[in-house]
Amino acid sequence: MLRILLGEPPRENSGVLAEAMDNMAKVASMLRKEMNAHEDRDHEYRKLEIWTRGLISSLDELEQSWFAAAFYRRSVVAGYMDDMSPDEQGEYARYVYFYKNGFIRVFSLLDKLGTVLNSLYDLNTSKVKAHFSYFTVLRQFQLLKAHTPLATELEGIKNSYREPLENLRKRRNAEIHYMNAEMTDDLWQRHQGLHDRIQLEDLDSHLEDLKQGVEMASKSLSAAFRYSNEQWHRNKAASSLKPRQLHS
Repeated sequence: MLRILLGEPPRENSGVLAEAMDNMAKVASMLRKEMNAHEDRDHEYRKLEIWTRGLISSLDELEQSWFAAAFYRRSVVAGYMDDMSPDEQGEYARYVYFYKNGFIRVFSLLDKLGTVLNSLYDLNTSKVKAHFSYFTVLRQFQLLKAHTPLATELEGIKNSYREPLENLRKRRNAEIHYMNAEMTDDLWQRHQGLHDRIQLEDLDSHLEDLKQGVEMASKSLSAAFRYSNEQWHRNKAASSLKPRQLHS
């Protein structure tokens, strides 16, 4: 959608993004077939299908936010706020909007994935923490020693993106719990020199962190849904099981 609004051609999925989309689509299709074949009186299939399709949309929106932020960043050439023309200030504001939208979406998407995994594998993470995050779900896998291959793969993905995730987390926390992220940079500079000009943050470094966040989310989704699809077919070959029974 955003590419069309920006005059760009539609995205052609490739790489890990395509893998994640494909693995999620396979699970959604499988759930739809089970709904058609069974009555699904407790609406378990339907709930999981809705959640899965929601994750497909969330990943699409996250990638588009990164793309739009990168698109507007190209028009920002001044190194200081005071040197920007009104047009460039507008482009910078649009960059900031989509960049912030992006780093908030990274953690929102991961937490949604955590909710799906918690339900699929009966992890009961809410007993550990009422309002749990994706990272709490990863710890719960380890605590219960459940589905070790999946837990190990997801933990490895998380650890390989530790630095960009931590950078994004700090900016997310500043945006949501303290003040907007770019004001934090500005205030730090004002503290260094009250009358100094405000230098822009490192836009390219921030965009790279967000790109890494998109990759981490894509890899995590791809691994989780590939494993879930494999588990489903393995259990299906043994007996007819409900989605909530994947933990068995």
